Amino acid sequence: MLFTSIRKKTRQIKVGNVEIGGSAPVSVQSMTNTFTQDVPATIKQIRQLEDAGCEIVRIAVPDQEAALAVASIKKNISIPLIADIHFDYRLAIASIKAGADGLRINPGNIGSREKIKAVVDCAREQNLPIRIGVNAGSLEKDLVEKYKGVNAQAMVESAMRHIHLLESFDYHEIKISIKASDVGRTVEAYRLLSEKTDYPLHVGVTEAGGLYSGIVKSSLGIGMILAQGIGDTIRVSLTRDPVEEIRVGYEILKGLGIRRHGPEIISCPTCGRCKINLFDIAEQVEKALLSYPYPIKVAIMGCVVNGPGEAREADIGIAGGDDIGILFKKGKVVKKFPQEKLVQVLLDEIEKLDKKSYKI
Repeated sequence: MLFTSIRKKTRQIKVGNVEIGGSAPVSVQSMTNTFTQDVPATIKQIRQLEDAGCEIVRIAVPDQEAALAVASIKKNISIPLIADIHFDYRLAIASIKAGADGLRINPGNIGSREKIKAVVDCAREQNLPIRIGVNAGSLEKDLVEKYKGVNAQAMVESAMRHIHLLESFDYHEIKISIKASDVGRTVEAYRLLSEKTDYPLHVGVTEAGGLYSGIVKSSLGIGMILAQGIGDTIRVSLTRDPVEEIRVGYEILKGLGIRRHGPEIISCPTCGRCKINLFDIAEQVEKALLSYPYPIKVAIMGCVVNGPGEAREADIGIAGGDDIGILFKKGKVVKKFPQEKLVQVLLDEIEKLDKKSYKI
């Protein structure tokens, strides 16, 4: 293995019914990009995220209308709901009272010690956790001056400052994130923080960008952190439909052998021997299996002769060429049929698989 198989054991907390830290699986979460006040649109997006495998969802709470919307949203979803709060401690309290399962705050911009204590006291009454979210872009001015800029050490000192503040109120239901928009600084910050605390860590690279740059930066950053045994929850940040964040998150976990959720699709990059539109076929299969939860290996190959052998580890697969389509399982051809039926035959056969063989 290219990464440690030993995951650092952190304290365990619960967000709604999801355990985080300890021996719990690394969970995958996302954040809505709807206006929270638009309750139907927010519920619709969260349900789409649920179908994709999202386990915790965060919503922005910029005003009292959004805080009050928490109650209606919560009644219509089945995963834990985190309220993301900046600047106004009253929004945090209102969100808790409306039924949020947890908070994400930056104590540095919430206000005075008394205001932060009011939030903590309310969270304690409802027995819900708080995530301390440290971002490189909003670091305290005194730390920027002390370190002559924003570096990993400054970010860690900020996180520890906020941890000690919450601990001074005898509050320990804490999760921490410490994100930057560049990979190196993010990885270093998480490594240093992990050495200083055993609170569970939420991992991500913030403001990672659009689809391609976001996937690359998030995969590198989150992957390198997880490979060191660090991290209890993850979020891939993309300027994109948040459903894509869930897909990428699970692919990162699959690639590291940490968790398997949904199909692993194996497909050849095509060459001059390929006589079918493999790009289109692969895209059709991926879309059809977006909400399929079982961790099967599916091969989509462009060569009838070599395809089954090259993808012999796949549970099920297809290949085509010269107007012939084949279905194979574990490298053995089990059916031949007209090439135009490749996608439909594959999807039909996947539905027939014994689901008991695959642990979600």
